[in-house]
Amino acid sequence: MRHTAFVFDAYGTLFDVHAAVRRHADAVGPDAQLLSEIWRAKQLEYSWVRTLMGDFADFWQLTEQALDFAYAKVPSADGAQRQNLLDAYWKLDCYPEVPAVLKGLKEDGARLAILSNGSRAMLDAAVKSAGLDLVLDDVFSVDDIKRFKTDPGVYDMVTTAWRLYPDAVSFQSSNRWDIAGATRFGFRTVWINRSNQPDEYLDQPPAIILPSLESLRQVG
Repeated sequence: MRHTAFVFDAYGTLFDVHAAVRRHADAVGPDAQLLSEIWRAKQLEYSWVRTLMGDFADFWQLTEQALDFAYAKVPSADGAQRQNLLDAYWKLDCYPEVPAVLKGLKEDGARLAILSNGSRAMLDAAVKSAGLDLVLDDVFSVDDIKRFKTDPGVYDMVTTAWRLYPDAVSFQSSNRWDIAGATRFGFRTVWINRSNQPDEYLDQPPAIILPSLESLRQVG
């Protein structure tokens, strides 16, 4: 492998952010998917706006607020499922290929970490639920600097802690905006384009585009 330091975004990259609603889709109702999409979009919007305002709030608080907004936008969704959805978010399913890919990279001698907007409590719960705590060397949370991605200070947590130059780090994310920020910072970036989205931020291109993490070891 050319790189021996691999850092992963958490939500949407390792963990399926729509798994919580999907788990209770029948109870939520026919607009469950729409509810989930709005929930995720608003969660991210809140993080960006909070960083621009300089008014940090715990990511779990933003997650709760985003779900309440989604329910207001989708009144057909069963509000009685609110707590079930929030509880499920603490134990999101990881994507099927994730455990084997991370285990393989670890066996190859790589150093592995998560770098996420998630709060430390959220990330610890998700990592343990998926059994990834046995292969990860570090979990970096924005809790430590009180700013969300794509603030450069978020990516700098990795290079400072690991004493590496940015280009020594391979950063994987399914979020194109996150890839743009990491590219700008200087990471080697791998966009995990799970849903075949069109490219954007063309002035900050990823080094590699993959449909999943499955072949990451071959391009590492």
